[in-house]
Amino acid sequence: QLRLVESGGGLVQPGGSLRLSCAASGFTLDYYAIGWFRQAPGKEREGVSCIGRSGGTTTYADSVKGRFTISRDNAKNTVYLRMNSLKPEDTAVYYCTAARYGLCGSNWSWKSMYDYWGQGTQVTVSS
Repeated sequence: QLRLVESGGGLVQPGGSLRLSCAASGFTLDYYAIGWFRQAPGKEREGVSCIGRSGGTTTYADSVKGRFTISRDNAKNTVYLRMNSLKPEDTAVYYCTAARYGLCGSNWSWKSMYDYWGQGTQVTVSS
């Protein structure tokens, strides 16, 4: 069974940090571009970041640029999202998603580009 499982979410104070992990089972991530999306209550799911198959290409939403860092360890079949300087507006459920043979190009934030989705992990930024 092909699965993506996110972990690492939680409650953090403004200005704090978290690292999210996305682990794949049942398939290897080597051939997939990986995206992180988030969805806040009452809002559309939006793209946060994307990393290419080799890790050489990364893309970020303007709202997180300079604060979030995406990385991958293909040997561990895992992708990470390091989130620093967190703000209350970063509160959302965070999802990882995989696009087979995908590229982090101009359509990286289109949900339709991706083939598999995880169940999400809650991130709450509050004092």
